[in-house]
Amino acid sequence: MIEFDNVSKSFWTGTQRKVILERASFRIELGRSVGILAPNGTGKTTLLRVICGELEPDDGSGEIARGADLSIGYQKQNCGLSFEGTIWQEMQSVFADVYALEHRMKELQERMAQENTPALAEEYRRTEDAFLARDGYQIEVKIKTVLTGMGFAEHGFDKCVDKLSGGEQTRLAIAKLLLEAPSLLILDEPTNHLDFATLSWLEDYLASYKGALLVVSHDRYFLDKLCNKIWELEDGTLWEYKGNYTAYTRQREEQDTRQKKLYEQQQAERAKLEDYVARNLVRASTTKMAQSRQKMLERLEPIEKPHRRLKPPKIHLEFETEPVKDVLDVEGLTIAVGSGERERILLSSAEFNIQRGDKVAIIGPNGSGKTTLLRTLLSAQPPIKGRITWGRGVKRSYYDQGSDHLDQSLTVLDTMWKAYPRLYETPLRTALGAMGLTGEDAHRLVGQLSGGERARLKLAIICLAGSNVLVLDEPTNHLDLPSKEVLQQALAEYEGTLIIVSHDRYLLDRVPNRIFAIEQGTLHQYKGGYGAYLRAKAELGPERAAAPQPKTESEQKKQYNRGKEQRREDARRRKEYTETETLIHTLEEELEQIKAEMARDSVQ
Repeated sequence: MIEFDNVSKSFWTGTQRKVILERASFRIELGRSVGILAPNGTGKTTLLRVICGELEPDDGSGEIARGADLSIGYQKQNCGLSFEGTIWQEMQSVFADVYALEHRMKELQERMAQENTPALAEEYRRTEDAFLARDGYQIEVKIKTVLTGMGFAEHGFDKCVDKLSGGEQTRLAIAKLLLEAPSLLILDEPTNHLDFATLSWLEDYLASYKGALLVVSHDRYFLDKLCNKIWELEDGTLWEYKGNYTAYTRQREEQDTRQKKLYEQQQAERAKLEDYVARNLVRASTTKMAQSRQKMLERLEPIEKPHRRLKPPKIHLEFETEPVKDVLDVEGLTIAVGSGERERILLSSAEFNIQRGDKVAIIGPNGSGKTTLLRTLLSAQPPIKGRITWGRGVKRSYYDQGSDHLDQSLTVLDTMWKAYPRLYETPLRTALGAMGLTGEDAHRLVGQLSGGERARLKLAIICLAGSNVLVLDEPTNHLDLPSKEVLQQALAEYEGTLIIVSHDRYLLDRVPNRIFAIEQGTLHQYKGGYGAYLRAKAELGPERAAAPQPKTESEQKKQYNRGKEQRREDARRRKEYTETETLIHTLEEELEQIKAEMARDSVQ
């Protein structure tokens, strides 16, 4: 479908050349699912734009060949939507040509009802063949299937596109691309705004996709399930590995070990030859042997130094003071969004206790209230009802999944100073350096940082806080895979209390010891990580794994009233049963009398 041959791409930033691709050769084939891995800022988006033809490679750097029937669908943030119509109309626009054929068929039917000429019949046949070739009768079924799978059924398909959130618009853009079904589908971080149900549906849908798939993702489960090839982009070199993400990690480790061994062996051999030449070249008796060794050195094909991978951040989460045992106690908590007629209850009468050292993950569909719950616990917004009690000695740090609280006009270093005005520059720069924000990065404006760089800045602030309670909202969003793995390890080793909202299934399976699932306005509690949660759900089927939530006063009153009604109904039924038994007994006696009379000889 696409073939690159010795293609290079670079940019000039001032007097410095930034290399994205250096003499790269690769191909994309039909039926292949390729995952692209690269540290943040190394040029993944640039690579995708070159593949799409939006950017040209460096002059004279090589050739790019694209198949004649190639069609490319490229998902970018909020790209490809008109924002003028409804969700349904936006999806219908994909099949504008099919609807035009359907309209023409109706016109021809009306004309044929008046004059059925061979010419009209032939045109109708050709139009219907084209309509059938585009599977016209199944268009609405396809639209409903994709929209439902991508989580839009709850909205109603008549909701205006411009009323959707940024994450919802991204999901809709993906849904539109799935309906377009290009021969090459390119997805850039498609899992960031998906809940578990939607993510599972998308994985199943893409697993049977007929075209080629090129995906940038930091979701290890996603890459393992879908990809049969991995590209790793680093320092301008594109490395290719066969298989999924797990196979890639194994091959990369083996490759690095083999390359290091070969390089060290050659360096040892080279040093030995150079030493011999240096000691024996000037001696007459050994000059010829030294010259022979010199020629061997010259003929020695150099083995490249092992690939130096960019170092992931160093994350250390420590604290000095322990809080009390009961870190957080919540009773009868009800939270909502909106106000007045637009108020919507997200969570009703939640009751839970979090103790020192607990690691609690909060999960649930998008819009279920996970972030609202965190903000309510931190007093950033008031609850509708309920009591929230933090224990003595608690020191909290909050990781907001957005960057709204960061001043875009400040530099990175000034942002650190704003958080820690009493610290000197050296410890602040040390914390930034541990996160990969080194050198001139400290003087860049926050507004100029990438999503991954902002995430690392927020983590640097948290690492200096020394908090014994961490409240984290989607901390792995925008982090590359090495950074995710480091953060996961740091959270697993953290001895404090953790409350985390996350869609990272790998993290959820390894860090938390409790799962809080928000389902249809109710908080259900599960012991263990994500795997244990799934097993509990599978074992119980439609039943809930958590104990029933305590009932509100209103619910208790309703239950009491239902109990009185039930008791009255039971008494009425017992009375009817007694009366019926008496009636049956009376009728049986009458029947016996009739039988006796009929048995007499006088009765004819």
